[in-house]
Amino acid sequence: MRDNARDFIGALEKGLAVIEAFEASESRLTLSEVARKTGLSRAAARRYLLTLSRLGYAENDGKRFWLTPRVLRLGYAYLSSASLPKLAQPVLETVGERTQEVASIAILDGDEILFLARSAVRRILAAATSVGTRFPAYCTAMGRVLLASLPEAEVERHLKAIATQKLTPKTKTGYRELLEELRRARKNGYAVSDEELEIGLRTIAVPVVDSRAKVVLAMSVSLQAGRMSVAKMVREILPELRAGSQTLAAML
Repeated sequence: MRDNARDFIGALEKGLAVIEAFEASESRLTLSEVARKTGLSRAAARRYLLTLSRLGYAENDGKRFWLTPRVLRLGYAYLSSASLPKLAQPVLETVGERTQEVASIAILDGDEILFLARSAVRRILAAATSVGTRFPAYCTAMGRVLLASLPEAEVERHLKAIATQKLTPKTKTGYRELLEELRRARKNGYAVSDEELEIGLRTIAVPVVDSRAKVVLAMSVSLQAGRMSVAKMVREILPELRAGSQTLAAML
């Protein structure tokens, strides 16, 4: 089907932008906050929010708005029909069983990674993740192997455009140090996030390729930092991750 500019519905784009304005850290927003985050006028933001409320996708208390569980319907059709999480689940369970840690897969979505599936939780982790969880790509192991798969020029543009922040004292935020991290990930075929996303959380990740040798997602193992050093993760966890990545790649 040809993409014709006349077929583009701007109102739908703006309505989806209003929904995406709500995040885990900002689950309740005022009208002014929604307008600021979406670039809409207050009057337009009000109309979209009241429409979402009437349709059951949002609620409000007269001052703040928040999304309702009905919004989950928008993503459920994809998650229930997508074959990738279903294909990956047995592989993740195998990696999780062999390492006795949590194995996950994620894709790159703009400046963030989006978790698609994970193995059963065998130990308590610092960071709570589930299907649909998002984290900044620059400070996560999976984000780094996914960014490292991009052309160098695109990587440089990405790093110059994103707004980074020190989520922990160990978070790398500088352009040069992040560029070096991505180059190292590209060269080594894996990346590590050592308490950069959250203190006490250590993660190692590898890329997963499809039949055209294109990196389509990342696979990781996360654990509590006190249980294993980075060097030991590379020795013991990385081989299991690579085996899992190769198994999943053969299915794509």
